Amino acid sequence: MEMFKNILIIRFSSIGDIVLTSPLLRILRKSFPDSNIDFLIRKEYSELVKFNPNVNNIIEFDTLEGLRGLYNIANQIKSKRYDLVLDLHNNWRSNYIKYFSKAKFYTINKRVLKRFFLIKFKIDLFKEYISVVDKYIETIKFLNVKNDNNGLDLFYPDNLSVNFHQKFKDLALENYNLLIGVAPSAKHYTKIWPAQKYIELLSNILQQFNAFVFMFGSKNEADYINMITKAVIEHTNKNSILNMAGKLSLLETAAVLDRCNLMITNDTGLMHIAAARKRKVVAIFGSTVRQFGFFPHGTENIVVENNNLKCRPCTHIGRNRCPEKHFKCMQDITVDKVFNAFKNILNIK
Repeated sequence: MEMFKNILIIRFSSIGDIVLTSPLLRILRKSFPDSNIDFLIRKEYSELVKFNPNVNNIIEFDTLEGLRGLYNIANQIKSKRYDLVLDLHNNWRSNYIKYFSKAKFYTINKRVLKRFFLIKFKIDLFKEYISVVDKYIETIKFLNVKNDNNGLDLFYPDNLSVNFHQKFKDLALENYNLLIGVAPSAKHYTKIWPAQKYIELLSNILQQFNAFVFMFGSKNEADYINMITKAVIEHTNKNSILNMAGKLSLLETAAVLDRCNLMITNDTGLMHIAAARKRKVVAIFGSTVRQFGFFPHGTENIVVENNNLKCRPCTHIGRNRCPEKHFKCMQDITVDKVFNAFKNILNIK
């Protein structure tokens, strides 16, 4: 096997894409236990790899620094004289960095042409669902290594577990039979199952089960999620639901998810965090499809989706509006369908 002493991984964003790099990092560390493995990442996502024992150093890119910041990072990387660069992003920034590095490099094959044919002409050239995890691992196929099928990793310090007990001790969570995580929002509109459906689903769950629900999301999503939370409380007259949107870091979210029996989520980054912590996942897919490689990886899951539409998929990342103006990919997914998926994954008759 060819030896590499100094390795750089490039993946700037976003949450899910970065979490999905963890099997590659694990395989690289096993193949090169004494090598230096660095990770180039956008500053706001660096906590996702900060405690990963398979990473030696994190190089943070601050987008606020613009081209000058990118130029400075390129000089820094050139000075480190990497033997191998793995470009898992394949955009103009990563191309600039890897060419500037003067190192041997390999780049992810995103299947852009197949993706284009599926979105534009609804011609499916994908022979199977290939996870982004395996697309990342393809960059080191010259090493004759394979996916170890041990799922995703996401590491956080022990003190977050202690903080969990301190923060939520007044909730008496030990009195509930089920702890459920819910991520009801997303960056793009066409990835969001409607709020009213979440309200009905969570009301049904709280009325029929002795359950407590944690609502997760970003600071920008806090008001939207708070609206859902308040509506569920009003419908059920129960306070066993708590909006944590914007109040937790990504690793704190992972620590709370560790106490949950399952996660109900749209196709979003928190879905991958739940999978990395080996939680059961019920994922609701709208405008996106599993052929793109983004689905709950390495954990028990049920993907709920509408496969009866000729217009789907209309995008690989999500849209801010439905181009057909009917939004049937989400509107036609009934509360009963998701509720049944919830019961099935928990083996509830």
